[in-house]
Amino acid sequence: MRELIHGTITDKILRASFQVHYFLGNGFQEVIYQRALAYEMRIVNLNFQREIEQEIYYKNLKSPIGTRRADFVVEDKILVELKAVTELNDIHIAQALNCLKAYNLEVALLINFGGKRLKFKRFVLINDH
Repeated sequence: MRELIHGTITDKILRASFQVHYFLGNGFQEVIYQRALAYEMRIVNLNFQREIEQEIYYKNLKSPIGTRRADFVVEDKILVELKAVTELNDIHIAQALNCLKAYNLEVALLINFGGKRLKFKRFVLINDH
């Protein structure tokens, strides 16, 4: 069986996320889950940054056209985007993938705390160059 890229780290993030959902359940704002997840990730010794702004560039323009803020970048390797919605939809997936490209990372987790059960999607960006 092939090992997942950054599988050990994503496993710790997901275990922490399940702890948060088990304790809080659904129905809170995203920021509540973000704060609780930060607490749980500290317990398992994950290094992370919260709410990091990344400049977005378009084609050959020298100055950015805007910024995008990630919920977490963990161990400088994994993007973590949190949602607190009933169902994840295509726009949430597109946002996670765009953010993954903007941050030039390989792996992203899109985690939804809004349902009765915690749901997540794992994305891996393969660079062809």
